[in-house]
Parts: sequence; C-alpha cells; structure tokens
Amino acid sequence: MRTSASEASYAATNRTPPYPRIALSNGDEGTVILRVLVTAEGTAGAVEIAKTSGHTLLDESARRTVLSWRFKPATVDGKPVAEWYQVPIPFKLQNN
Repeated sequence: MRTSASEASYAATNRTPPYPRIALSNGDEGTVILRVLVTAEGTAGAVEIAKTSGHTLLDESARRTVLSWRFKPATVDGKPVAEWYQVPIPFKLQNN
C-alpha cells in the first residue's frame, strides 16, 4: 500500500528544443506531447511521441532534446521510482 507518493517532474533549467530552420522557414507551428519514461535516477529512459505536432521536424527536435533532460523522479514512500510522464513541447513562431 502506498503511504505517500509524488509524480515525476522536469527541471526548469533543461534546454528548450531548437526550432528546426526548415520548420521556421515553412512557418510550421504546433505542440508535440511526449510520453517520457522517467527513471528512478532522473533520466529519460525512453521518449515516445504521444501526440504529434503535425510536423515531423518539430516532433523529432523535441524528442531528441528531451532524451538529454534531467527530471525529478516520482517517489513512493520517499523512494524514487520509474514512471511514465507526459511533457507538452510547444513550437510557436513569434510575431514581431
């Protein structure tokens, strides 16, 4: 029985995925939702695309970048455990 639990989260200091140049020139925008297996050690054990942005270049940029992210793992009874976690990554062009 679980007495106390917390969900995984990611560090605000992780770098944002780069906007691919071709996607920028095409005006591609969207939000990709990634499914990340956060290990007990706080790394991304696996990264899957749960929902595409509609643009392969954006999806792959997000997936590759999140593979290198650091996470705060979920805990059960104060001990870190692996957990699947969803991470939305928005790609939005700025209007100047």
